[in-house]
Amino acid sequence: MFRFRDRAMAEKILEGIRRLKIGSLRLMHVCGTHQDTLVRFGLDSLLRGVGVEVRQGPGCPVCVTTNREYLEAAVLARKGKTIATFGDASRVPCNGGSLLDLRAEGCDIRVVYSVEDALKLAVEKRLETVFLAVGFETTAPSTASVLLTEPPENFTVLTCHRYIPPAVRAILEMGEIRLHGLIEPGHVSTIIGVKPYISLSKDFHIPQVVAGFEPLDLLMAVYMIARQVAEGRAEVENEYKRSVRFEGNPKALKILEEVFEPYALKWRGFPEIQASGMRLKRAFQKYDARLRYEDELAEVREAEPPEARGCRCGEILRGLINPWDCPLFARVCTPRTPIGPCMVSIEGTCNIEYKYRHGKRV
Repeated sequence: MFRFRDRAMAEKILEGIRRLKIGSLRLMHVCGTHQDTLVRFGLDSLLRGVGVEVRQGPGCPVCVTTNREYLEAAVLARKGKTIATFGDASRVPCNGGSLLDLRAEGCDIRVVYSVEDALKLAVEKRLETVFLAVGFETTAPSTASVLLTEPPENFTVLTCHRYIPPAVRAILEMGEIRLHGLIEPGHVSTIIGVKPYISLSKDFHIPQVVAGFEPLDLLMAVYMIARQVAEGRAEVENEYKRSVRFEGNPKALKILEEVFEPYALKWRGFPEIQASGMRLKRAFQKYDARLRYEDELAEVREAEPPEARGCRCGEILRGLINPWDCPLFARVCTPRTPIGPCMVSIEGTCNIEYKYRHGKRV
């Protein structure tokens, strides 16, 4: 692992970027782990020294899940259902409280490490269990594989799974921020491969590189994009060849296609994004919590729950601002008292910035 953290090699890559003499570049990645690496190892500061700015886009699944979806889980919890979900998702504030706050009020909220853990609650404990399924193509195959085992009737899924490429396309179509290149996520790409990004480079003439998560991975990805810019190319290159294949993971993709179908879905900070949500296909709709409990969720459909006052998480997810541009960051909003999901999730830009720099702008 340490060969991907070699200081001398990092300096050579930075010098290579400098020698390209391309001026200033603004890039975006869509992966919380990339953001952690950038800030943890000070790569963002080093890259600014050679004229490169890297911003995080909608790469935090807990962050892009909307208040409406969290409120759906809260309503079902108040109706007596057991809600099982991951730790970060249970802590996101919504309408004044989180799912964990509801547990303090007596609701049955279970923090689990996998969908299999949620299934055990239904099978072994015989609880009426709803799994709040948050995540991108990386975690969605696990949800799909469980549904293929024909779980019991007291198990349903409140799916909040999303596809990454449509969100990247939305960023480019909105045109709110000028980008010279995209660093595509390693984890997601191990599932979907390189092919889904090709149309983005063709349609928007933008360089892209799929990158791993070590410091040298990210620095090389930036260098590869800078070289494309210098040469006037706009292609999709794969820096993370040790884990990502062009075709992705065929078995996982087949499972996803068998269980889910795309539909238009809103993301936090975004308008509705076409074909970006994962909905259960007809054969699996008996496990769809939104259909099973349609009457109980009617109140959620009546109005869109508002964002927390002053929280600018949506703009951060679109790459428009940095955490310190939000007036709540590190003042009112901290990991102990989070206002928005960008401070809750370990993949959130605000949480990462606060964890390593304690709110101090560098």
